[in-house]
Amino acid sequence: MKTGLDGLSPLQIATARMTLGAVALVLIVSVLRIRLPRSLAPWGHIGVVSVFLCVLPFSLFAWAGQHVDSGLMSIYNATTPLMTFVVTLVALRNERPHRAQLSGLGVGLIGVLLVLAPWQLIGTTGAGSLGGQLACLLATGSYGVAFVYLRRFVSPLGLPAASVATVQVGIGAVALLVAVPMIDDHPVSPSPGVVASMITLGVFGTGLAYVWNTNIVAGWGATAASSVTYLTPVIGVALGAVILDETVTWNQPIGAALVIAGIVIGRRQPRPAGSSIATAEPAPR
Repeated sequence: MKTGLDGLSPLQIATARMTLGAVALVLIVSVLRIRLPRSLAPWGHIGVVSVFLCVLPFSLFAWAGQHVDSGLMSIYNATTPLMTFVVTLVALRNERPHRAQLSGLGVGLIGVLLVLAPWQLIGTTGAGSLGGQLACLLATGSYGVAFVYLRRFVSPLGLPAASVATVQVGIGAVALLVAVPMIDDHPVSPSPGVVASMITLGVFGTGLAYVWNTNIVAGWGATAASSVTYLTPVIGVALGAVILDETVTWNQPIGAALVIAGIVIGRRQPRPAGSSIATAEPAPR
């Protein structure tokens, strides 16, 4: 995304990655002869997922890339399980949070605040950075809504992961291809670096990634599936520093560690009544 901004606008980046991802997925389902959903109900549910798991977060992260480093964006991406947990609490009101979940939420929020670094947000640059960081948080909040919705309404349908991913990315791609040319007249500069970045982001980071993502959500659940973002800060910060020569400040890795620690704490199971040994969480099948 950061490299793509050298020749594309944020909305054009979201459009390019979803279009290329959709093309890759259509090829996959065609070669493997995987059927797409036949009734309208699955298309409607998957369309909701497309908005919250693709269109909104892709656009927000790309816009944020104009104001913050790619490494910082990757750190905020790791708040996805935290956001998923918050959405789960709101959406499933009959499930009261236990002490470990509330403690984990508190630790994670402290980590987010530390990464946000409010003491650095001074002047015009600080305002831009604040807007970019808030956009990242809105994007992960959107991911949280999508993970819970996907688990609750789409996973029970038992559809093939490639079928769900194709419809999901395809709907978003068509919507953006229709809307973006009418609302965004940013000139396109398709340099080799921009083209290569969009192909990588579209085919692998959008197309194939969402096939794997759908499988994980169905098998592990929303919160566990979102925990794959634990690896994002490690890879994102390292690549940003090595390839883009980005600077990593002291508060970023510490804040990221607190976010991950909060998620781990929140996933601890409460001790059953009358037992002094905590029940271990069953391993994913």
